[in-house]
Amino acid sequence: MTRSEKYDKISLGALSGFLLPLIVGLLVFLFSAGNRTLVQYIHRIIDADILTHAISLCVFPNVVIFLIFNRLDMLRAARGVLGITFFWAVLVFAVKFLV
Repeated sequence: MTRSEKYDKISLGALSGFLLPLIVGLLVFLFSAGNRTLVQYIHRIIDADILTHAISLCVFPNVVIFLIFNRLDMLRAARGVLGITFFWAVLVFAVKFLV
């Protein structure tokens, strides 16, 4: 069993597709928050009405890991990333049109 076969699982792709946007969001917060707490930063994003933009920006790196999994012929992991990316897209639409 090769390394790509060992890690070619939908659960690995889903986990990486879920965690990467959270990590990107945390990095954006760390580099741009100044002296604000995380709660204050989120309230400022909500007040500025850019929450959907912020979520979309954080989800964009999923394209990169999808392409990496696809290039390495890890199609099950790529399917997991794609599924979680659809989840994030539904979340963005729900926030945009329901809130």
